[in-house]
Amino acid sequence: MNKILTASLATAIAAVMMAPSAAMAGSADGKIQVKVLGTGVLPDGKIVGVESISTASTLGAAVAATVGPQTQANDNYVPTIAVEYFFNPMISVETICCLTQHHVSGAGGLAGTRLVDHVLVLPATLTLKAHLDAGPVKPYIGVGPSWFHIMGEKPGATAAALGVTRVKMSDEFGIAVQGGVDIPVNDTGMGITIDAKKYFMDTHATFYQGSTVALKTKHSLDPWVVSAGISYRF
Repeated sequence: MNKILTASLATAIAAVMMAPSAAMAGSADGKIQVKVLGTGVLPDGKIVGVESISTASTLGAAVAATVGPQTQANDNYVPTIAVEYFFNPMISVETICCLTQHHVSGAGGLAGTRLVDHVLVLPATLTLKAHLDAGPVKPYIGVGPSWFHIMGEKPGATAAALGVTRVKMSDEFGIAVQGGVDIPVNDTGMGITIDAKKYFMDTHATFYQGSTVALKTKHSLDPWVVSAGISYRF
């Protein structure tokens, strides 16, 4: 998956860099900025509420008998691309594209268990950004809505051994706050970007044992998404 994304991003940025049109000529004051980034997605994943539990199910009974049940989601590192439009030198909007994969493991009283595998997250995000003119270094802050589309999730080894046949994590809306800095390296649009976003986002995980809901939990995702890479403005 990461190899495919890396190749796709490399192709996209190469096309931008090699476009012969004068409209694509790089400029430090251009309206559009494209960024190719290496990104760390660092989610939480802890349980913030047990919404439904069936002690008649093997998983439900195991969780009910556990002292201090808790979960965590693993970190992941992926290539991403961001596209930004400047209304003026001070205000812009930006969207990002990435697909990140995670699993959910037990912590606390559930330490050592594997509950959900192959969780693919598409974080559709749009931020409104305010830029400061600090000379060659251009810091910014931003805020905006985000929608997490979650797909591909499967029962982890421990959940499957306890009889879970299917798991579903809900798509959710949330909010992202952002801060970072753009550093031009020449006057033809090339630059370096360092960026950090904090998302405030929950999801609901429903574990099925056949057609029975064995367990439904609410989880705090709230990831930090930190990136660094190159930018091209035109």
